[in-house]
Amino acid sequence: MQGQLILLRHENGARHAHVVRDDDNAAFSVTFPTVPKDSTGVAHILEHIVLMGSQKYPVPDPFFSMLPRSLSTFMNAMTSNDWTTYPFSTRNEKDFFNLLGVYLDATFFPLMRYESFRQDGHRFEYTTPDDPSSELKLQGVVYNEMKGAMASPGSVIWRAFGKALFPDLTYANNSGGTPENIPELTYENLRAFHAAHYHPSNAFFFTYGQLPLGRILEAIETHVMSHFTRQDLDVSIPDQPAFEAPRQERVTYPGTDVERGAQVLVGWKLGLSNNADSNLRWSVLSDVLLGNAGAPLTRPLIDSGLGSALADLSGYRDSFREGAFAAGLKGLPAGKAAEVEALVLETLRSIADQGIDPELIESSLHQFEIGQKEVSNAGYPYGLQVMFRLLGPWLYGGDPVTGLRLDAELTRLREDLAAGQVFEPMIRQELLDNPHRVTLEVAPDPELAARTEADEKALVARLSAGFTDEDRTRIVAESLRLKELQGQESDPNVLPTLALSDVPAEVNRVEYQVDDASAAPGVATVARVAQPTGGLSYLDVQIRLPEVPDHLLDLLPLYAFAVTRSGAAGQDYVALARRLEAVTGGVSAGVSVGGRPDDLGALRLALTFSGKALSRHAPALVEVMRDLIAAPEFTRERLEQLLKQRLAGMKASVVQSGNMYAERLALAQVSPAGALHERLSGLSALATLKAAVEGDGLDELLARFQDVQALLRAGTPLLCLTAIPEDLDLNLAPLTSLFASPAPVGHPAVPLQTGGPQARLTDSPVAFNAVAFQTVPYTHADSPALLVLSRLLRSEYLLSEIREKGGAYGGGASFEPQQGLFAMSSYRDPHVARTFQVFRDARTFLNTPLGERELHEAILASSKLLDPLTSPDTAGRLRFFGDQAGYTPEVQEAYKARLLAVTLDDLKRVMDTYLTPERAAYAVVTGRDPNEDVQGLGLNFTVQQI
Repeated sequence: MQGQLILLRHENGARHAHVVRDDDNAAFSVTFPTVPKDSTGVAHILEHIVLMGSQKYPVPDPFFSMLPRSLSTFMNAMTSNDWTTYPFSTRNEKDFFNLLGVYLDATFFPLMRYESFRQDGHRFEYTTPDDPSSELKLQGVVYNEMKGAMASPGSVIWRAFGKALFPDLTYANNSGGTPENIPELTYENLRAFHAAHYHPSNAFFFTYGQLPLGRILEAIETHVMSHFTRQDLDVSIPDQPAFEAPRQERVTYPGTDVERGAQVLVGWKLGLSNNADSNLRWSVLSDVLLGNAGAPLTRPLIDSGLGSALADLSGYRDSFREGAFAAGLKGLPAGKAAEVEALVLETLRSIADQGIDPELIESSLHQFEIGQKEVSNAGYPYGLQVMFRLLGPWLYGGDPVTGLRLDAELTRLREDLAAGQVFEPMIRQELLDNPHRVTLEVAPDPELAARTEADEKALVARLSAGFTDEDRTRIVAESLRLKELQGQESDPNVLPTLALSDVPAEVNRVEYQVDDASAAPGVATVARVAQPTGGLSYLDVQIRLPEVPDHLLDLLPLYAFAVTRSGAAGQDYVALARRLEAVTGGVSAGVSVGGRPDDLGALRLALTFSGKALSRHAPALVEVMRDLIAAPEFTRERLEQLLKQRLAGMKASVVQSGNMYAERLALAQVSPAGALHERLSGLSALATLKAAVEGDGLDELLARFQDVQALLRAGTPLLCLTAIPEDLDLNLAPLTSLFASPAPVGHPAVPLQTGGPQARLTDSPVAFNAVAFQTVPYTHADSPALLVLSRLLRSEYLLSEIREKGGAYGGGASFEPQQGLFAMSSYRDPHVARTFQVFRDARTFLNTPLGERELHEAILASSKLLDPLTSPDTAGRLRFFGDQAGYTPEVQEAYKARLLAVTLDDLKRVMDTYLTPERAAYAVVTGRDPNEDVQGLGLNFTVQQI
């Protein structure tokens, strides 16, 4: 990492880890061990409440108010099983200390208003708030969030796994809160939990980057430490008493797919997760057993035909105080627990008896070497990746440095491997002979949603059974008081902010060299980018496709998913998977939709292969990518497995990311690019995939894959190699020579979806609503105003109306400048009609008093989107592919200049021009027919089951 770790301990008990590293993206977090004793969601609700006003910043929502006042590269808060963390990162020094002050005041000195507890936690509220004769309901942001979360099989299995394996510990509780238990949480208990847990004696601070540690410590000392004395709090988690015999558990979730909706997971409790040696060895063994399609545990499970994919949570986990390993299958009918358990145990026994191929172990260690060397901001900013790696052992009493440096542990492991078997005894002793085992089945229950709704009504009836007229009057008064407070103006100017002058006027001009076309074989355009990659080489091959026949269009994402998971050049998928593990850090393929900055109709499709490898393996990476592009090999059996895996993943994502699918469904009605995205990755793609799996068309699909292969070879290639300077002379001829005579780049014309507003029904107790509009190209003078408008509506209007007043977990507006797509949407929303009315009233909101502050913040928030966080692996490819698409630095800087000049009048004008009711398209993903609910809006949804 080329960094320095400094560990400090304050006299009041607080701990601080500081990583000094040459990275301009500074990071901070404060983490508190939180060990709930019930499933009321106290830790999760507290995470929300502390961010809703503090002593120094007494505004209703300093967290959301700071989003548009900052150039942060990350801001959030998270509640895990046994800790809560508040992280941020930014490249601006002033911004860092602004956010530091807000985060410190929020966590240690929150106002914790009773009204905030009612808004984000739970409350009784009449359907008509001032009419006690209307229906009484439970409301609350977290309450509705968890109703949606517990409809997701992934969330259900995660909660059930902790409870099954550690039934006597805090992990048996749902730290997020179960909907039936959330109403048991009292305001007094919430405040007591904060007083006990959010204290410096229970705090783990983390900072990272180039900023001076002394200044950071001085700010923390002045703001926090000087106001507290040491206190004792026992947040220790004991050992889970070992089981005398294996156990079986079964839980359900609200789902209708009884044929393929179940999962079975076989899990074991292992040793302490803060033991660096054990943690490393189990991480390596987990990768050996399950890390790729040809792995010795993965392959027999998938080839059995029992299920379609590995179960969620398969692998080793150190996110509990004691480690856990699990393996299983999903895509099952119910009742297969015994068969899956027997298969897992039998396979593990066979692996232990026959021994593990040393090459598989070496390949896994190779992956760990890549993980240790790679510095990337993909996923999370790298500074926060460092934080999460360090937190694991630190919070459980281990040495935090072992989360960052494993040299000694790797040396010991290699020495032990040289002396004899290491992993086979672990399988026998810690898995096969370990009675602390649970076989967990998670099954869909088609009746559960109706029962849950009835149970909620029964819960409301039970809790309100003894209500007097005085109680009902109090509920009305509290509801009106909350709405009054939600409507009150606050002064966000008490919060720190940045000036527009803090926005960089220039975009990153990463230097790269383009190969001389006359010297290179083939017709490819090749860029070579020198970056400090730590000895890794990154290679991207973007193939712009010629005209794609309509019957092949839907197959492109399936081809991209299958091509890196099948065989190639005479190797079956098992051999190819092992080859990828041995010489690369992974190769992926994906389909993208591009266009020109000045023309929304000039769309093009590309299929991009991306891979990385240690520099010593870079030639092998080139050979692998050549084989994948030129000589893929698909079999009927393997393709069937892959499509079932993809189907299971997409179906699970609908309940988890319904707002994304609703937006695509709405955009498909107004935009050619939107219609294309819907075909490739929306609910239409899910329907295509479902038909392929459930129909009898695999042979036809294999034949059409040959046509896709021919399209690729006729494509126009762009290659980008990123590496340290001495590794840039890599021979790319094996790839460039594949493209001898490309056809002209195609411009797909996908018809818009017709039929008016669209509703899709799925197993969700909450809704995901969206309205969408087609607007203007990137270079149009109005595009920056539309981007600013999306940020203004998001922070000043939709947050308040949809989340705070409506009780949804989220609501926002987005604008995609490159394709002119504008959308408003809601996430885990208890309402449909109300939310669509909120969308329609957005223009009225613009007539309210808005001033320079609101405009300033919206421009500042927009500028963040134009200056994304990059790292050595991404900076060059973004610049090169951006230039090739016409988004040159000059074009981007002109856009930014227009953005900084946007006025409030511009916002009203672009809304009146482009976001009018007659241009709107509507979509909703929900659990029931919305038409009765929306009658008053004049909307008539076409309803289909997903």
